[in-house]
Amino acid sequence: MNVPYDLNSYVRVLKLASTPSWEEFSQVAKIAGAGIILVGILGFLIFVIMNFVPGGP
Repeated sequence: MNVPYDLNSYVRVLKLASTPSWEEFSQVAKIAGAGIILVGILGFLIFVIMNFVPGGP
């Protein structure tokens, strides 16, 4: 593990990083929220189907 090289890499990445604009942040938040909701709905549907299957919990 080459510590000075690793630190230089980290510093270089941090210098290139920037704070996202409000539009970019809100778009990413909407997409992430839609994904969370989609996974939740899918899980709920599987739960409902499993309750109607004979021999389920």
